[in-house]
Amino acid sequence: MPRPVHIASLIGALAALVGAAGAAIAGQGPAAWVAAAALGAALGLYRDHPIRAAGIALVSAAALVPSGEMTLAPSLLVCANAFAAGRWLGWSVSVATAVGLLAAIFAPAIVAGRADDSVVPSILLVGTAWIAGRAIRERDLVALRLAERAEELEREREAFATLSVRYERARIASELHDIVAHAISVMVVQAGAGQRIAAVDPKLTGETFDAIAGAARQAEQDMTQLVALLSDDDAIGHAPDMALVEELVARAAGTGLDVTLRLEGSREGLPASAVQTVYRVVRESLTNALRYASGAPVHVLVRGGAAAIDVEVVNDAAENAAALTGHGTGNGLRGLRERVGAGGGRLEAGPRQDGGWRVAARIPCAVAVAVDDGG
Repeated sequence: MPRPVHIASLIGALAALVGAAGAAIAGQGPAAWVAAAALGAALGLYRDHPIRAAGIALVSAAALVPSGEMTLAPSLLVCANAFAAGRWLGWSVSVATAVGLLAAIFAPAIVAGRADDSVVPSILLVGTAWIAGRAIRERDLVALRLAERAEELEREREAFATLSVRYERARIASELHDIVAHAISVMVVQAGAGQRIAAVDPKLTGETFDAIAGAARQAEQDMTQLVALLSDDDAIGHAPDMALVEELVARAAGTGLDVTLRLEGSREGLPASAVQTVYRVVRESLTNALRYASGAPVHVLVRGGAAAIDVEVVNDAAENAAALTGHGTGNGLRGLRERVGAGGGRLEAGPRQDGGWRVAARIPCAVAVAVDDGG
């Protein structure tokens, strides 16, 4: 396929030949031949050098004025130049070029001091050609803007898809951490206790292994539910309520953790998402207490309200707290803080003055939405 520059050169050469031939056939002199040829050659320059092409066209048209009335071939080339000016030039320069070309057509009649019946047809022809060029230019500009916008939307779509994948991975990792960390913590603590009492109290040893088995079964159930939820949005099951928190604390107490639960305020009509977040806060806090403050009393307070649910989990200092200082990656609390923040709440976690640990969260029952009052 020939390059556009070759096509433009061919157009300019053919137009120059038509102009020169038309002037010769009309009986005009060599000067008119050259001017008409230059007028046609300008058509091959508009794409790459529009300003230069417009200048050549105006000078050539002006050079035809002394030859008398503009004949057919140069008139057609003037219309073609008006079209090219509208197509390739900016608004002000293209208007000036079109007006200059019209003036070159009218100049012989003005110089001769006579009215010319071709004034209106000339205006219509040149004006129509210029308008056609402008219409194509505007269409191309709109198409270019649409293409750029489509590329921008595609980049935004790809970026959104990437962020969605990252968010989903982080959510799954957080879910797995919550499930696995809690179950493993229970099993590790119970296994250590079982080793110490195996030769002393076989009955307690059996209870210890029952607790390990119970933690493993619960982890298996949670993993099964997570996999089902990831594969089917309809597998969510019944809406969670505060009974889940009571069951969680009861299981933790069954593993030997010294934990108490106090429920205050409203327990009915709480949003499922808020209750689920409460469950996650309590589970992560109990897991950390079991891992890093084993044997220390833990106190859980959940206070339900119309606007928000307040959660507080406090554990006393353990005998080996100093040895455990700095252990852990912090991923659990980091993910928990992001989870609470996603619902518009806030979470605080840190050591107490007596050496214990405190986790407090405020979880809104509804996310506030800013309303524009139009002011």
